[in-house]
Amino acid sequence: MDPTVMFVIGTAICALSTLICWVMTALSPGPADSSIVSVATIELFLIVYGIYAGIRQAFGGVGIVGEAWEFWGYVLTAVLLPVGVLIWAVLDRTRWSNLVMSFVGLVVFVMIYRLEEIWFGSAL
Repeated sequence: MDPTVMFVIGTAICALSTLICWVMTALSPGPADSSIVSVATIELFLIVYGIYAGIRQAFGGVGIVGEAWEFWGYVLTAVLLPVGVLIWAVLDRTRWSNLVMSFVGLVVFVMIYRLEEIWFGSAL
């Protein structure tokens, strides 16, 4: 699979999650199930991305142009971000937890863009 496809899929998931969370900020008095599911979808994508990156590097012969520690640091941070925000959203049962969850999509988009830069040495 072309890494550009993974980037496009990740971008679409992040954008949709952000939009869902913004709408739920306006409509829901507490953390909406749809917001939680959308952030969980980002987490699932990141797990798949990490597995894909590991397999591609181990067996695909495609090395990282940038620093490997930086790449995997970004992957680990990106994977932990939705988990932390979901825990926070469950503890903070206000409308604003939806807004905070919306930032996961924005931040993860920037992180996967940066991952592509580290992997290939330039932006897509």
